Amino acid sequence: MSEEERIKSYLADEFKIPAEKIRIQRSRRLFVDFPLEGFHGNFRKLCKELKFNILLTITGLDVGENLEFIYHLARPDGIVLNLKSQIPKTNPERNTISDLFPGGMIYERELIDMFGAKIIGLPPGNRYPLPEDWPEGQFPLLKSWKADMLKSKSEAPK
Repeated sequence: MSEEERIKSYLADEFKIPAEKIRIQRSRRLFVDFPLEGFHGNFRKLCKELKFNILLTITGLDVGENLEFIYHLARPDGIVLNLKSQIPKTNPERNTISDLFPGGMIYERELIDMFGAKIIGLPPGNRYPLPEDWPEGQFPLLKSWKADMLKSKSEAPK
């Protein structure tokens, strides 16, 4: 059994993820539709037990009624695990992973600025990547956002 197959089996058994929600894309690349329920605790357990101790990035997507966040993790042996998780746009709250990956704060700030996510437990800090004077409630990576939603040129960031 390959290491990717072993990881797939562990995910299916430990987290009760259906096999069709775990895909071995190619050698050393796995994609998993990771359940929202219990995300933080399960994320912590997965990282610890499977030794995914490198956070590569977090990708945010607007997929209609939901926001999808993809946590790209790696191990020293080169296996990359992409955990996809969706949250409803009506309540886009997620606990921070900065307690596990302090460098993840910058990616979480990007999810806040670009998608309007609410990251519970994220320490205070500067906005990223939008400027401090960007209008509140304007999230430019949501499909519903249009540049003309900025109320006037005088309110546009400089």
